[in-house]
Amino acid sequence: MRKVIVPIIAALALGAATPAMAYDSGSQISMQAALDVATDLGIVTVSETQFLGDEWEIEGRDGAGRWMKVDVDARSGAVRNLERGW
Repeated sequence: MRKVIVPIIAALALGAATPAMAYDSGSQISMQAALDVATDLGIVTVSETQFLGDEWEIEGRDGAGRWMKVDVDARSGAVRNLERGW
């Protein structure tokens, strides 16, 4: 009986610790990944890129020469804000 209980307890302990480790290890996306998000939205020429701690702010021009600014979440890569000049 003891041979079965110890491995079960060990497996449960590891299973409980794994989600906490995965949550804590959330790293930030690279500048290149943020630029890829911005180019997917239409930025062709990048004029400025800033890292603001929790987001990447990317400014540039689209294919028609209009100004654009894209704010990309530094952890998830999601677009937080998109501004376009007309």
